[in-house]
Amino acid sequence: MAATKTPSKFFKPLAAGAPAPFVEKPVRLERMIHFVAPHVEKIRAKVPDLIKQVDVVLGNLEDAIPATEKEAARKGFIKLAQENEFGSTGLWTRINALNSPWVLDDIVEIMGAVGNKLDVIMLPKVEGPWDIHYLDQLLAQLEAKHNIRKPVMIHALLETAEGVANVDHIAGASPRMHGMSLGPADLAASRAMKTTRVGGGHPSYGVLADAAGDAPRAFYQQDLWHYTVGRMVDACATYDLKPFYGPFGDFSDAAACEAQFRNAFLQGCAGAWTLHPSQIEIARRVFTPDPGEAAFARRILEAMPDGTGAVMVDGKMQDDATWKQAKVIVDLANLVEAKDGAAPVTV
Repeated sequence: MAATKTPSKFFKPLAAGAPAPFVEKPVRLERMIHFVAPHVEKIRAKVPDLIKQVDVVLGNLEDAIPATEKEAARKGFIKLAQENEFGSTGLWTRINALNSPWVLDDIVEIMGAVGNKLDVIMLPKVEGPWDIHYLDQLLAQLEAKHNIRKPVMIHALLETAEGVANVDHIAGASPRMHGMSLGPADLAASRAMKTTRVGGGHPSYGVLADAAGDAPRAFYQQDLWHYTVGRMVDACATYDLKPFYGPFGDFSDAAACEAQFRNAFLQGCAGAWTLHPSQIEIARRVFTPDPGEAAFARRILEAMPDGTGAVMVDGKMQDDATWKQAKVIVDLANLVEAKDGAAPVTV
């Protein structure tokens, strides 16, 4: 059995002078994590407007950044963090993998320059809790050194078969854990899956209906990622973390992107990555509760103020289980409406 920290030590800082870990995690709206390439000046110039449009701005330092531009991307991220105020919009970065030659400078330089502005570090290719433990300790040391007032959280990217196999241990590795995202492209390669698509389904992966005489048999495409998303959601729910769908690479297929995002939303994901401006509104629409559903959920809470017993609402029985479901929807609606400027749903 793997050794674990005792409860009394789990929430203690890992370095003298570092801020105490969050016992209750910050409540923030994170429907879309929007990736930007910070080494590109014209993209950095759009960040002030982007802050008003998205829930999270993420400066990407890893995949999709050429090796020759890694240092420029790091410096560009520091610059965009210093030059903007983010308010209720989250500021994240995806650093390079722990086995890369750039990662130590990513962590040390960013924490030293903008650690007090940074909300979350996304760690790619997490294989087990040992990866989280390393980053956890290093962040505490840097927080103490630079007088950073609040702990920077860690978001794990599931991109390998080993990472998925260890998902529960990763989720419980540190009080810094914010959540997890599915990384379908690298995960497909790790599993030797026969697809070159980044997210979404595959036209050859499905089930065939039973034969009915000589009529053609119907074929129904299935979701390649349903199992992995389910595992990730369960691990996150167990440890009070947030699960996210990762990238959907076909920018030309808005309908398929929306369908994949909606499946993830219904399974329990809090948001998804947006790699292209066209995906921002898709994520906003999908991960925002339907107004009619939110209104009905509010009526359930009003009919059962203490969440116990059973009542009828519009001819449908509601009990403590459906009250919990309604509470999830109303809480999310309140966050959405506060962020987007509409009147909140109140209970």
